[in-house]
Amino acid sequence: MCDDRERSSCHHRGLTDEYEYSPGSSHCCIMIAGSNRLSWCLIIMKLNFTKYRSIAIACAFSALIITGCAADGAGTGSAPAVSVSEKDTLPEDTVTFDWYINYSWYNTPWGHNAVSKEITRRTGVNINFITPQGNEEEKLNALIASGTLPDLITLGWWEPQMNEIIQGDMVYALNELADEYDPYFWEVSDPQAVSWYTQPDGNIYGYPNSSITPADVENNNNIGSNQTFLVRKDIYEAIGSPDMTTIEGFEAAVKKAAAMFPEVDGKPLIPVGSHIFDDTGCVSFDQYLQNFLAVPYEKDGKLYDRNTDPEYIEWLKMFRRLAQQGYLATDIFIDQRIQMEEKIAEGRYFCMLYQRTDMASQQKALYARDPDSIYIAVDGPKNRNRDDHVLPTSSVSGWTITLVSKNCKHPDRAIKFIDFMLSEEGQKLVYIGVEGVTYDVVDGKEVVKPEILELLNTDRTTYDELYGADDAYWMFQDNVMQLKWRPENSGPTAQLEEWTYKYSAYTGQYDVILPSDTEDAYISDRIDNLWSKTLPALLLSESDEEFDEILENFKQEREELGYDQLQEKNLQYVREAKKKLGLD
Repeated sequence: MCDDRERSSCHHRGLTDEYEYSPGSSHCCIMIAGSNRLSWCLIIMKLNFTKYRSIAIACAFSALIITGCAADGAGTGSAPAVSVSEKDTLPEDTVTFDWYINYSWYNTPWGHNAVSKEITRRTGVNINFITPQGNEEEKLNALIASGTLPDLITLGWWEPQMNEIIQGDMVYALNELADEYDPYFWEVSDPQAVSWYTQPDGNIYGYPNSSITPADVENNNNIGSNQTFLVRKDIYEAIGSPDMTTIEGFEAAVKKAAAMFPEVDGKPLIPVGSHIFDDTGCVSFDQYLQNFLAVPYEKDGKLYDRNTDPEYIEWLKMFRRLAQQGYLATDIFIDQRIQMEEKIAEGRYFCMLYQRTDMASQQKALYARDPDSIYIAVDGPKNRNRDDHVLPTSSVSGWTITLVSKNCKHPDRAIKFIDFMLSEEGQKLVYIGVEGVTYDVVDGKEVVKPEILELLNTDRTTYDELYGADDAYWMFQDNVMQLKWRPENSGPTAQLEEWTYKYSAYTGQYDVILPSDTEDAYISDRIDNLWSKTLPALLLSESDEEFDEILENFKQEREELGYDQLQEKNLQYVREAKKKLGLD
């Protein structure tokens, strides 16, 4: 899925709160949170249904706070729960957990498709997904402040609220739940991921998805990056498939595309696309561009100032010229994800530095309408030495983490549910679906049915509604384990991924998580905010001289905020991470 600071994340989208409360079922609260590249621990709690009978639930919902309540009762028509550690049927009725996912775009409900129904049948757990309707950070902060965290919480590993939740004693330690209720956790969890997320007190409070280690990258030649340089295939070929790795070639290609194709189906072409501009900058014009240019992370034993690298600055000045001449549309500075998805689906961008998984559904829609109108990945900006791009894979940090709130009344059921999702049985189900429904076993190998694969490659929305495999429920996905069931790469998204293989690199040692209640974290936030204002100002400056003045002001103000101190602290974390990962 998504990697590094990718605030917009993957190819599965937002919440529609469609779960209907059953008077015969138990209901608990779960929460997932996130911002843009991985998920933390999820816990679901066990209900003692033999002692309780139908207790009415009162759940108060407001614009800022959603609180899930719990009722105990004998389930009607529900499958018995399965203990993943003992693999036997337990005398437990179905429970429902509220699971908060802090991504407003996530919208795959539970209980309607084949995969979610099968998971409920095997575990005795129903899920009620909840997502913020507005600003994710405001929603999560409100839940924390009011003490109403749902049962499960999923958020990006980089989010400062993660440390706040842990330090506030708001979530269970997964290792303690495992020791008390289901030691199977120690068999299905990854030791390096557990070590990475173990806190100074010896406990692990959240578990990641999409966690990849340096050894995984070294031992597999088909682990890709999410970062791509994309061009619309028909337009790119019509202008002669030019080399866009140099400043001159890039600039000329953009202008030629705009001249030959000023409109797409009656709407203006957007020559250059990007991720959203947020309160930390814009990953397309900072991190991604720097990665394509192979800007180093370290030099001479110190962390390198990537934001002021000379070649990176030259490319920013090229984009400034494009903006001045009208080739950077206003749209890219103001659009949010929903507007961007609409425009990608219309094929209105000529080129984009973008996450391939974030546009997978739109790519399939374009392919179904006109195979020539899809986006393809090609070599993008390169430095003068023509060095290969250095495109990050996911890291041991993963993309998101899932935690179990202490508001969850049935932590025993929660840890068993998590263990099932982490197990080979759970991963296989989440990835390729239900045997006989989405795939068959042919000569001992799982083979996805042709009609299912066709639907996946042409209509992701319908696929999720009917089947819900292919990591529609990505919160605990293990990309490396899933390689064993992976069908041959096909369809309109295959080229985008395969193109990244030769450029993929492990850079997770540079993912720094500063404790949220420290001066260093405060300095980091202020510098990020300063950059978020500086970057668009640089791109929209009227001249190179004005650009230089803005950049110098940024560097001076950054120093005053404590940049040197922050770099020293970050270097300490990087050294510790290298030691932990065996990279020193």
